Amino acid sequence: MIILTIFILALSMSMDAFSLSLIYGTIVTNHQKQIITSLMVGLFHFFMPLLGNALGQTIINTFHIPIHIVLTIILIFIGVEMIFSSYEEKEKPLFLNFKGIFLFALAVSMDSLTLGTGISAITNNFWLVSSVFLFVSSCFTYIGLKLGQKINECIGKYSTLIGGILLIIVGIFLNFS
Repeated sequence: MIILTIFILALSMSMDAFSLSLIYGTIVTNHQKQIITSLMVGLFHFFMPLLGNALGQTIINTFHIPIHIVLTIILIFIGVEMIFSSYEEKEKPLFLNFKGIFLFALAVSMDSLTLGTGISAITNNFWLVSSVFLFVSSCFTYIGLKLGQKINECIGKYSTLIGGILLIIVGIFLNFS
């Protein structure tokens, strides 16, 4: 059950990267840049939960808040934000250099940092969580870049909406289990 939960969280965290990759896929057609972007997103999704976990442990130890409450609040907050952002119009920023790729990877992985603050409510195997996040987010980014213009108008905003709904469901489920 823990592996399934981690995989669902990884899918949810990767929906932002996938959604934006659909948009970026219309301008990034260079295969090498698609691979570099996918790997950069994966690396950020690997390290952000680890950093978030360290931050979360500090918060929990300082304020003595039960970890499952922290995680529930975080998941619901991220989920609601993702649902609202799915209705916003997204611009197509141009990122064809390393700095742009770096900023893209950082932006789509911030939710993994936040999620990492409460991940110990699910498991203490943080390396497994980060590895699954790396793999799933890299794959979703690459697939999104490849699909790009073909399906952007159909699924782009809906993938973020689905990710937000999944996070809220997992957050509520964790609080009652």
